[in-house]
Amino acid sequence: MGHYIVTGASGFIASKISELLLIKGHKISGIDNMNDAYDTSLKQYRLNKLIKHSNFDYSNIDITDNNALKKSIRSNIEGIINLGARAGVRNSEKDPHIYFDTNLTGTLNLLELCKKYEIPKFVLASTSSVYGKSNSLPYSESDNTDHPISQYAASKKAAETLSYTYHHLYGLDVSILRYFTVYGPASRPDMAIMKFVKWIIEGEEVKVYGDGTQSRDFTYINDIAEGTISSLQNLGYETINLGSDNPTTVSKIISIIEAHSNQQARVKYFDENPLDVKSTWANIKKAKNILGWVPTTDISDGLKDCVNWYEHNRHWAKNIELS
Repeated sequence: MGHYIVTGASGFIASKISELLLIKGHKISGIDNMNDAYDTSLKQYRLNKLIKHSNFDYSNIDITDNNALKKSIRSNIEGIINLGARAGVRNSEKDPHIYFDTNLTGTLNLLELCKKYEIPKFVLASTSSVYGKSNSLPYSESDNTDHPISQYAASKKAAETLSYTYHHLYGLDVSILRYFTVYGPASRPDMAIMKFVKWIIEGEEVKVYGDGTQSRDFTYINDIAEGTISSLQNLGYETINLGSDNPTTVSKIISIIEAHSNQQARVKYFDENPLDVKSTWANIKKAKNILGWVPTTDISDGLKDCVNWYEHNRHWAKNIELS
C-alpha cells in the first residue's frame, strides 16, 4: 500500500479522500493548519473521524511554511494530494493576498518537496472557476482559461501553470483536477447547499443571489473522492474535469431539499454577484476515457444524504456559522 501526503486534511474534500484511501489500506500523512476561514467545528468533526485510523498521522502545518513542511517528510512518499487551499470566489475579493499565499506559494512549496525528496506524483485540486465566462457549455479541458473573473480562479490557474513547469523541468507526474461544485454531508458552510439545508430546516430565510435559474454542475463528494484517487495512476501530465455532467438549477435544489426535509423554504432573491457565472457544466469524456471514472450519485440521493446528516447532527450543526 502507498503512503501519501494529503494537505488540507480537515477540509471537506480532503477528509473524504483521506478516509477512502485509509479504508483501502494506504497510509496518510494529513497536513492542515486548521485556519478559521470557516467554522472550525466542522474541521474538527472531520479530523476526529480520521485520527481513529491507525494508518493516519496528522501535522498542524501551514503549507506556506516551507521549513515546517520539510520536517514533515518522515519516510518514502508515493505522492502529494494538494487540497490545502483558500477556497471560495466571493471571499477572494476581500482578501486576495491570503489566497495567493496559500494557493500559489503553498503549491510551490509542495512542488519543491516533490523535487527535493523525489516524490513521483503530485495531484492539484483545481476548480471549474478557471473557465470564467467566455467559454461555451459544457466546459472542456481544452477551453481557454486565460480570463479568470475572480482572484480565487486566478490563484488556481497560476497553481496549474506552476505545476506544469515542474512536470516539464523535473519529470514530475502531475494530475490537475478541476472540481465542479462539490457537495455532500458536512460540507463547507459557505457553499449554497449547506446554507440551504440549514436555512430550510431551521425555518430561516433562504437567500438566493439571482433569480434561481442559475445552475451548477453539483457533484457528490464520494464521486469526487473516487475520481481523485483514480488520478493517482501514472498519467504524465493531465488536466481533467471531475463533474456530474448534469447541471441543476438553484430553484430545483431548493425544491428537492424541501421534499426531503418536509419543510417549506422562505426564499428571498437578491441581485446576482458579478463574481458568479450563470451556469457551469463539465464535459467529463476525458475522465471517463483516462481514469475510467463516472459519477454515480443522483442529485436527489446526494441531497437526501445532506439533509439526513444535518438532522442527525442538528444538536451542534445548527450552531455552525455560515460564512
